[in-house]
Amino acid sequence: MKKSLLVFAFSPLLMLAQEVPKLTDEMALKLLEKPLHCINQEYPNKTAHIINNAGEVTLTPKDLHPSFYGCFDWHSSVHGHWMLVRLLKTKPDLVNAKDLEKILDHSLNKENLQVEADYFTKYQLTTTFERTYGWAWLLKLDEELTTWDHPKARIWHQNLKPLTDKILQSWKAYLPKQTYPNRTGVHPNTAFGLAFAIDWAKANHDEEFENQLKEKAKYFYGKDQKTPAYLEPDGSDFFSPSLEIADLMRRVLPQKEFVQWLNTFYEKRSLENIEKIPVVSDLSDYQTIHLVGLSFSKAWCMKGISKALPDGHPLKKDFKKTADVFLANGLPLLFQGNYGGDHWLASFAVYSLED
Repeated sequence: MKKSLLVFAFSPLLMLAQEVPKLTDEMALKLLEKPLHCINQEYPNKTAHIINNAGEVTLTPKDLHPSFYGCFDWHSSVHGHWMLVRLLKTKPDLVNAKDLEKILDHSLNKENLQVEADYFTKYQLTTTFERTYGWAWLLKLDEELTTWDHPKARIWHQNLKPLTDKILQSWKAYLPKQTYPNRTGVHPNTAFGLAFAIDWAKANHDEEFENQLKEKAKYFYGKDQKTPAYLEPDGSDFFSPSLEIADLMRRVLPQKEFVQWLNTFYEKRSLENIEKIPVVSDLSDYQTIHLVGLSFSKAWCMKGISKALPDGHPLKKDFKKTADVFLANGLPLLFQGNYGGDHWLASFAVYSLED
């Protein structure tokens, strides 16, 4: 793509920008109300367990997943726990820090997590359970513990290891067999999963896995050009498929190669489209409210891409400013919905507020 196609006005959107949102202690406490309410709330629950026989019919979400039974579904519980760890790690002086520790002590205890790990072999047809969205958030949770030099974190990390190992075993077996990526804007999005897995591999010095992930990313997306992002979003997207790919590739390619790739990946009409704020017509609808999450995921992708670009690139400042607009738009909506958003959006907000 020629540079001229990248240089266009973001100003109509930026005129809507409010004060740049920050993850203050006050904001952290307000966001924490969401996972603290749902982590121990078993119902309503959207289980992904495939019932294999009559004996499994009576199993409750808590029977199947004693650590991650709350927050409506397994993956939301996992990234809700990630959020608790992240805020306890980065804001240890929060007034409810001890309460967060108690919840994590219970959820991340050795016995509960062993049951979570055993789930993947105890029951039939569990090889696809939470592949790869839930897997990715589980690795993000473990990455947070791995990189935290704290006595509690070391205990929780060790307790989590059987489940982490099970996820890694499943992912390493699946990766060579994955012929095509999922380019969706919801859970199965491949680029999102690969990005989080790469982050985990780097933090844990698993160079072999990291290289396998990067090679698969280049195989899937390295030749992508003129991505049809002008068609985004679908009606229940919480990811931008194109931005997730770009956010992945900035992890995979050296800066010069990434710039060359990015300049051919987006056309002007696609860039103009992805800067638009999602229209959320019904905050009470469990699918439509996904579009609030889209603002947050766009923000974190644009921040990451902006950081990866060299000074002077036409998207560096624009993506950073536009990310702030998405955050300013998404945060008020987060506090206006119902359990359809309450069970997961706060962790998206925290991740997007990170620098």
